[in-house]
Order: sequence, then structure tokens, then C-alpha cells
Amino acid sequence: MNSSDIRARICTEARRWLGTPWRHRARVLGAGVDCAQLLLAVYEGVGLLRPGQIDPGHYHQDWNLHRSEELFAGWVQSVARTVEQPEPGDIALFRYGRCISHGGVVLEGRSEILHAFQPDGIVTITSLSASAHVADRLAGYYTLIEP
Repeated sequence: MNSSDIRARICTEARRWLGTPWRHRARVLGAGVDCAQLLLAVYEGVGLLRPGQIDPGHYHQDWNLHRSEELFAGWVQSVARTVEQPEPGDIALFRYGRCISHGGVVLEGRSEILHAFQPDGIVTITSLSASAHVADRLAGYYTLIEP
């Protein structure tokens, strides 16, 4: 399978989660998910991660407000490489609080991300060009797809 097909599969899998309520540490399609669990579900769903390959363990909802340890970024960096120009299916990471603590899937337009966004209470799509609140927190892009 070529990288375009893999990227399309990632975006399709991510879109399945649209409208799922935001729930801390949950990962049940249609019932609840947070941003970390959403990324794990999507990339496991398309076979780029093995189930359990990344085990975030127990994490507090507000850990990013009280610590500087880059837990979320560490999970992503353990399986993905940094990219300058994102492609559909890549991961966008965002800094909330002291450290990177949020992520989403880059969609086909490259300026939109699909993420489980607590302020909206659901899995939603956000345009980075239309939402300064989100775009200003962008910390980088990563990919699990081999060149």
C-alpha cells in the first residue's frame, strides 16, 4: 500500500470518531474519547501501531498545568518523526499549559485537524486558519508514515 492510500485510510478512520463526546482517558467510539486515546485508536485502527504499543498508563486531566515533563510529546516521539510540512494523516501537537498536551490528525486540507477537543466537548474538526486559539498553540507535526 502506498503512502497516499495509508494517509486516506488514516483520515477516514479519524472521521469515524467525529461527534464522539470528549471523555478523559476513554476510548469508545461514539461514547467517549480524549485526544491521546483518539490518536492511539486511529493509528491502531489502520495498523500503524500495534495495540498496546504505547501505554500512556494513568494520566491526570490537568497534568500539563502542574508539570513540565513532556509526556504527550514523548509518547508521539517514541513512534513518529518530525516533519516540517504536514500531510494528511500526520499528527499535529499543541502546547496547553506548561508543555505539549494535545494532539490531532491533520486532514486532507492540511489546515484542518480532527481532534477530541475538551472545550468543544466532542471530537471535532478545527481550521487552523480560522482558530487563533488553537493555531497559536501549535508545537509541531509528526508522522508515522515512512517516506
